[in-house]
Amino acid sequence: MDTKRLAALAALTLLPFAAGCGSEDAGSESVGAGAAASVTGVHWAVDGVTVDGKKSDAPSGAWLSIADGGKVKGNLGCNNFGADAAFADSHVTFDQVQATEMACEGVPPNFEQTLARTLADGDLGTEVDGDKLTLTTADGDRVALTKQEGAQLYGTKWTVTSPDTGGKAHLTFDRKTGEVSGSLGCNKVKATATVRDGSSITLGTASTTRMMCDTSLMNTEKTLLGLFDGTVKYRIDHRNLTLTSENGEHVNAAAAE
Repeated sequence: MDTKRLAALAALTLLPFAAGCGSEDAGSESVGAGAAASVTGVHWAVDGVTVDGKKSDAPSGAWLSIADGGKVKGNLGCNNFGADAAFADSHVTFDQVQATEMACEGVPPNFEQTLARTLADGDLGTEVDGDKLTLTTADGDRVALTKQEGAQLYGTKWTVTSPDTGGKAHLTFDRKTGEVSGSLGCNKVKATATVRDGSSITLGTASTTRMMCDTSLMNTEKTLLGLFDGTVKYRIDHRNLTLTSENGEHVNAAAAE
C-alpha cells in the first residue's frame, strides 16, 4: 500500500516531527552512543501511552524497532510506520515519518493518534530497566515498551489473521512428531509437516473433523485447506508468519501472546 508523510494523514492528524538535535547523524556513535546501544536492535512491544496522567493500553499489534543505523519501523496499532531516529545524550528524536493509511477494527479509539503525537513530541528521554523501555516527553507524557523476543516456527501457536476467522483458526508445528495441528476456524486439523531448506514446508493430506459451521467460516476453511497436500513457502518476520501456497495464496498468522 502506498505511504504518505504521517504529518499529512487525516486519520492521524500528526504534526511534522521535530528535526534531529544539532548535526548528529541518526544512530551516532559519539553523542548519544549509550542510549543508542541500549535501545537499538530490539523489537519493542508498546504496552501503553500515558498523556496528562491518563494511561491508554496499547493493542497487541503496536511495536517499534530501531536499527543500528537509526532507521525505525513499527506499527501504531493498525498502521505500519517508518522513521529516522537521532540520538543525543540520553534522548532520541524521530524524524521523516511515513505511515500506511488503513482503517482497522479492534484498535481503541484515538490510540494511534495518541501514540503518534507522543512519539512526535521532540526529544524523548530514554530509560531502560531490564526488558522495559520508557520514552518520556519534556511534559512528562510517557510511552511504555517491553522487549519482545522473536517467535520460532516450532512450538508457537500461530493464530491466523488473514483470512479473517475472528482468531478462531490457529496452527502449531511440532518438530518431534513432524506434524502440524490446530483449527481451521471451525474444524480441527492435523497433517504431516516437513520443513525443507528453512524456507518451505511440505504439508501432507489434512485430516479434519467434520462439523458444519456458518458459510463464511466454511469458505475460509476451504482457503486454509488449500495449503495442504503440497509445499508452501514460509517466512517469519519476528512474530508474524506468512505461508504461501503453490498457487500464490497467502495466509498470515501471528504468534499468540
